[in-house]
Amino acid sequence: MSKPIRFEKNGRNTVVLAEQYLPRPIDEVFAFFSDARNLERLTPPSVRFKILTPTPIEMKIGTLIDYRLRIKGLPILWRTRICDWDPPNRFVDEQLKGPYHLWYHTHWFKRDGEGTLIGDRIEYRPRGGALINTLFVKRDVRTIFTYRQKVMAELFPEVVS
Repeated sequence: MSKPIRFEKNGRNTVVLAEQYLPRPIDEVFAFFSDARNLERLTPPSVRFKILTPTPIEMKIGTLIDYRLRIKGLPILWRTRICDWDPPNRFVDEQLKGPYHLWYHTHWFKRDGEGTLIGDRIEYRPRGGALINTLFVKRDVRTIFTYRQKVMAELFPEVVS
């Protein structure tokens, strides 16, 4: 079960908030997100997302991950750095190189009964400013995170005993 994806303003930046309940233990859910290769599964095929960093990738503070993707058909190289690593509660990646002036993504995980509440808080500022954000970026970000919620619900279904 997921909550609608929300957008808020923080000065010139946009903040995206997404939450979803997964009926699985926190250690299992965090382990899935700890494997950078799973990002490809969570991204719509139209984005043509590909990790360039050799795998497996050891996740820790300072880990650099390079990606290639397409936005509106244009090839983009993206580099992120893990700047906070607190298993199984949280990790944060920030864009060092890519299509945004700012991209700071907090992934958080919280035990909720037998399952896990996962959340994302992304603060971003696209190149091109507010108009580009309104016309293109917000819609694309919403599409990507809606797809991700759908895939997560399929990957982590309710376990019936």
